[in-house]
This record gives sequence, structure tokens and C-alpha cells, in this order.
Amino acid sequence: QCAERIPEAEAVLDLLQKCPEHQKKGGFPVIVFEGLDATGKTTVTQAVKDTLNGVLLRSPPACISQWRTVFDDEPTPIKRAFYAAGNYILASEIAKASTQAPVIIDRYWHSTAAYTIATETSGKVQDLPPAQDEVYQWPEDLLKPDLVLLLTVDPDERVRRLQHRGLQKTKEEAELEANSLFRQRVEESYRRMVNPACQEVDASPSKEEVLKTVLQLIKKHCA
Repeated sequence: QCAERIPEAEAVLDLLQKCPEHQKKGGFPVIVFEGLDATGKTTVTQAVKDTLNGVLLRSPPACISQWRTVFDDEPTPIKRAFYAAGNYILASEIAKASTQAPVIIDRYWHSTAAYTIATETSGKVQDLPPAQDEVYQWPEDLLKPDLVLLLTVDPDERVRRLQHRGLQKTKEEAELEANSLFRQRVEESYRRMVNPACQEVDASPSKEEVLKTVLQLIKKHCA
């Protein structure tokens, strides 16, 4: 319905319709990195890609990421639909890439779900849907990764890194900073995800140490 008002929505829907249903993964491992901004995802994903000679993909995928600013200003249901559609478009890129090399992904479905759940719940972590709720389940028709790693750092260290980067904050980033309850809800939502669940990695140590931990987990789970 919003396509009449937002030309970019029509383009997203066109791309979505071209994606085959029930994407199948190739023979190479698919590894997702999740986490709040400034937890080191960009650095780690690049290092893992180089080490494994892999392909690096991001959510939302490059073909629609230029429209993020358009959809971020839209009402929440439209914004969420954009990010959800992005995951399915990304899945077709993962299916193709994983036939040729390991695939490293900077955010995927868990991000979309965690931010949605945290936004639609007000109050404390205790107010989130209960741990067994279906909102934490991976969608049945979406290509599944082999491993999801959740990078976490101490809240003060994360803010320090953000300030050091000096980048313009996204709306959600500003909300995370201003509202520690929102941040806690996002992180707890990540931790409650199942099928696949997130494996937590402390990203506070040096880049070399974090990379070493990550590579050990990949070796263990994607032998």
C-alpha cells in the first residue's frame, strides 16, 4: 500500500519478488555477526573474511541499503517491513555466495527481531515477551546460518568507542545511548533468540584476541 507514496518501496518489492522461495545454503559455512554499534563488527567481519578467504555481506544488502534513510523516517511498521524484506533479499545472495566460499554476514534476522521486540516493549527487561515466546524463533522460510556470534562490550567502553569514531548517530543509536533500558532490552532479546541461538563473544579485548576466539568458535561449530 505504501508503494504508491514511496517509490523506493516498489523497488524493494520488485527485488523481493525475484527471490526464489525457500533458499538453500551452499556447501560453505555461513557465519553471522550480531551486536550493537561499536562492538567491533566491522573490524571482526573484515578480519574473518580475509582469514577464511570468504565473502562479506551486510544487512540490509547493498542493493537496497541506499534507501535506509528513506525508510528510517517512515512509521515503524513500514520501517520494519523494509528491514524484514532486506533479510529475504540477502538470503538469495547468501545462497549464491555459499556455493563458492565461506559467507560472513554483518547483521541478519536477529538484528531485525531484537530491535523490533525492544521497540515494541516498554519498561524493563522483565517486560519483554517470555523466553519461550515465538518472537524469538527464526522464520521457517528464511535461509539459516550455521553460526551466529553476538559481540558484546561493556556499555561505557561502547560509548567511548562511538565517541572516538565521531560518526553521525542513527536514531536507534541515539536511543541506545539515551535509554539504557532500551539497550538492555535489545541485548536480552538477542540472548533469547533460538534456532539458531547467538553465541556470545566478549569483544572488549584486543582485535587479535577477539579474532582468535571467533576463529576457534567457527572451527568448533563449522568444521
